[in-house]
Amino acid sequence: MPKKAAELSAIEIKRITKPGLHAVGGVAGLLLQVTLTGARSWILRAKIGTKRRDIGLGGYPDVTLAGARDKARELREKIQAGIDPVEERKAAREALIEGQRTRLIFDDAVVRYLANKQHEFKNKKHFAQWGSTLKTYASPIVGKLPVSEIGLNHIIQILEPIWLTKTETAKRLRGRIENVLSWATVTGFRTGDNPARWKGHLENVLPKPSKVAKVKHHPSLPWKGISPFMHELQQREGMATRALEFLILTATRSGEVRFATWDEVDLEQCLWSIPEGRMKGAKEHRVPLSDEALKILKALPRMTGDHHLFPAPRGGELSDTSLAAVVKRLHNSSIELGGEGYIDPKEKRMAVPHGFRSTFRDWAAENTNYANIVVEKALAHTIGNKVEEAYRRGDLFEKRTKLMSDWATYCNAEHEKGTVTSIREKQA
Repeated sequence: MPKKAAELSAIEIKRITKPGLHAVGGVAGLLLQVTLTGARSWILRAKIGTKRRDIGLGGYPDVTLAGARDKARELREKIQAGIDPVEERKAAREALIEGQRTRLIFDDAVVRYLANKQHEFKNKKHFAQWGSTLKTYASPIVGKLPVSEIGLNHIIQILEPIWLTKTETAKRLRGRIENVLSWATVTGFRTGDNPARWKGHLENVLPKPSKVAKVKHHPSLPWKGISPFMHELQQREGMATRALEFLILTATRSGEVRFATWDEVDLEQCLWSIPEGRMKGAKEHRVPLSDEALKILKALPRMTGDHHLFPAPRGGELSDTSLAAVVKRLHNSSIELGGEGYIDPKEKRMAVPHGFRSTFRDWAAENTNYANIVVEKALAHTIGNKVEEAYRRGDLFEKRTKLMSDWATYCNAEHEKGTVTSIREKQA
């Protein structure tokens, strides 16, 4: 143990200005360090195990003489108890740094997750919806909470109020929270189970979505009513009208048509290639173009500086509601003329653009002999499981070409007597 020095007073300490180490007494090994620049600080020199340590106690005069002696006595008690104050301080500092590093709040985790995953989203709208859902429902409850502290009680608090009334939204919200928390776990910001997972976890707390929410299908027109509808549609002008007609003839989705560009179309090969980025299944989809579909494209005007097949009046793609508005105008016109409008008899609602895919599907099933797989490929649906899909590398393009030609013929058939020739009869 260091020799005990004479105990200096506060006034004497104040007068020490010579650079070097000065024993101040009161506690063995307590020193005042004066640098060449005149800065002064406290040091406790002590032997810990087999090593001599110089332990800093703070600067003078921020730490007074009395304060330095108190700190020195406390450290000497720890050393006598077998504790290394230097290692203890180092561990505490590392724990503090680690705690700060892992204290990522949920809102910031969402931002970082989306930044990493933004290229996986099919379009800007989906990207915006993803973040908006979390901001609306999750942020008010866990937005400012560190992801490491989010538990089952928080997830229940988020989901329970909308689970029965907005089931589909709640399902998507749960999945998105799960993804964010999984990312936080992998990146080291949280540990343990994911409180938002469904299997073996939330399924034991919340009712199954299928039991509380009735699946709502897109209202569709019965296949026997498609020809009269197409006849009325062809009497109307407008870019959205032609886009809807093209959508029906190709059995594609609204977004696939509205965002279509001329560089995706090969008029000579009668082919429209929709890139994977706009496809629901994230795979390129080749659409054979019937004569009727080609006729529409060849008659379209080309807008300078805009490469969309069906540009909006002011340029860019048509809005999501533009095609639906066409259906609504035809529906209202039919009613005004004493007709029944264009209603889905099962849903009791007006048909919507996406519903024409169901019209096509029903027509193919009930009125033709085409194999189910050909029809499903025409709709760009996934066939079977991933293993089966991997082995079925062909897209049945030639068979789909004939199918889409027959569909176009049916859509444009005369219905003066309310009947048309069955494609099945033609194939027989």
